[in-house]
Amino acid sequence: MKKITEQPSLYRDLEKMPTRTILESMNQEDQKVPLAVKDAIPQIEKLVDHLVDKFAEGGRLFYIGAGTSGRLGVLDASECPPTYGVPPGWVIGLIAGGDSALRNSVEHAEDDINQAYKDLEEYQINDHDVVVGIASSGTTPYVVNGLRDCQQRGIATGCVTCNPGAPILEYADFPILAVVGPEFVTGSTRMKSGTAQKLILNMITTSLMIRLGRVEDNRMVDMALSNDKLKDRGTKMLVSQFGIDYEEARTLLLETGSVRAAKQKLLDTNR
Repeated sequence: MKKITEQPSLYRDLEKMPTRTILESMNQEDQKVPLAVKDAIPQIEKLVDHLVDKFAEGGRLFYIGAGTSGRLGVLDASECPPTYGVPPGWVIGLIAGGDSALRNSVEHAEDDINQAYKDLEEYQINDHDVVVGIASSGTTPYVVNGLRDCQQRGIATGCVTCNPGAPILEYADFPILAVVGPEFVTGSTRMKSGTAQKLILNMITTSLMIRLGRVEDNRMVDMALSNDKLKDRGTKMLVSQFGIDYEEARTLLLETGSVRAAKQKLLDTNR
């Protein structure tokens, strides 16, 4: 298979470039990423709509990946509970080599063809769930075989990759392909490919959470009040909508524990 992600950079003699040329050249390449993601929107839509249906059945979203791809999946999953106030078990990110691989490379972890499903089994994976494999190359054994094992057991699968014709596409019921082209530094898929993956994962979970009712208007009404910034944001939401005093709004917010609960109490009081 001819891997676009491994093809030579369109730029030569990078070490001879002045800093400004390096930066402008990288930026020029980065501009191709959102266009590639735009082309993938119909594929993303199908996956999100299926996720909405599966979540209605009590299902969950799992990401599996290795290296940069795995870290992006774990990052996206870890941001759902504080942002949308959902349980940590709704979206789960798994990386080849386990949590230690988030900071340090775990040698040969991505080459284990059986480990992904073993990792999923620890969460009692079942046919209500959806497993999305993330792999720029689309050839990572941990990911490809993890999706294969899920498909064989009737578990819905998706993937995010940047290589047309990649093996991972064969095992994805809902494939997402973003063809961003060769990297600025040949084969460095943490760059354009990684950026495309981050954008797509943002789109998947954000649109899913909106469809699940975790956003009202354009606001995160279920966000965790875990720091002063978020408490201030929530207070200002209440002030803006109900025209009440800031301190009254803050007191009510802290008493009820969320913007949604505070809004409901105000609405009940004003009936």
